Amino acid sequence: MGPEGTFSEEAAVQFFTAADTFMPQDSMADVLQSVCSGSADKGIVPIENSIAGTIDTSIDGLLTYHLFIEADVIFPISLNLIGTENSKIDSIRKVVSITPALDQCRAFIREKGLMCDRVGSTAMAARVVKEQNSPEVAAIASKWVADIYGLKLIASDIQDNSQNHTRFVVISKNRDILSGQKKTMILVTPNAEYVGMLASVLNVFAALSINLTWIESRPTGKKLGEYRFFIETEAGYESEPMDKAVRILQTFGHRVDILGSYSTKII
Repeated sequence: MGPEGTFSEEAAVQFFTAADTFMPQDSMADVLQSVCSGSADKGIVPIENSIAGTIDTSIDGLLTYHLFIEADVIFPISLNLIGTENSKIDSIRKVVSITPALDQCRAFIREKGLMCDRVGSTAMAARVVKEQNSPEVAAIASKWVADIYGLKLIASDIQDNSQNHTRFVVISKNRDILSGQKKTMILVTPNAEYVGMLASVLNVFAALSINLTWIESRPTGKKLGEYRFFIETEAGYESEPMDKAVRILQTFGHRVDILGSYSTKII
C-alpha cells in the first residue's frame, strides 16, 4: 500500500529484493485487487497489529479475491509525531493518520487533547501535513516518511505499547504449497450452529497437540449470528498432525479451506 513512505512499503522493501519491481497502491483493497487481476505477481498487506488487533480488510480480502498466503512478516512499528519545521509539541491541535495508527496511539492523543483526521495511509498523512504547512497539524507516521517529505520529528515512539509490531502477509494467486513450512492458515465454516460447536473444533487441534497462533471469527454474510473461523496453526499443511486435523474436521461435516502454508520472517 502506497504512496511512498508507508510501513507497508518498508516491509515490502525488506522482504523482497532490489531486483523486484514495486507497485504502490492507494489502499489495501487495491493491493488485493491487483494480485487477483494478475497486474501484480504478489502483494503484501497488514493483517494484524499487536495493539489494534486484526485488520479486517485484509482477512476478508483473502476470501473476496481468492488469494493464498505465501509468507508472513513481523515488522516492528515505531509511531512518531511529525510536523512542519515551525511545529512544536504544544502547538499541535490535530493529528492526521490511518485509523490503525490512531488506534495505537490513543493514550497520547487523549493526554494531549488532540483532534483526529483519518486518511488512507501514514504516507498520505505526511503529505497532508506538508501541504497544509500549519504548526497546528501533525501526522502520526514513521521516521522514514518524515525524511521523504522533509518534515520534523516532534515526538518519538508515541504508541501505547513499546512492543508494537504489525504482521504482514505476502499473498499471491499461486496455491502451490512448498514443503517444510511451519504454519498453516485454514478457514473453517461450520456445517451447523450448535452449543459447543467452536469448542469441538478447537478440541481437534488440542487432541493432536497442534498449537494455534491466531483465531478470528468473521460473519458468513448469510445469517445474523453465523460465523466462520480463520485458524492459524503451528503445523505445516503437509505434516501428519495437520492432515489428520483437516480430515477430522471434514468428517464432522465442516468445510475446510486452505488459505496458506508458510513460514514467518521477523524483520
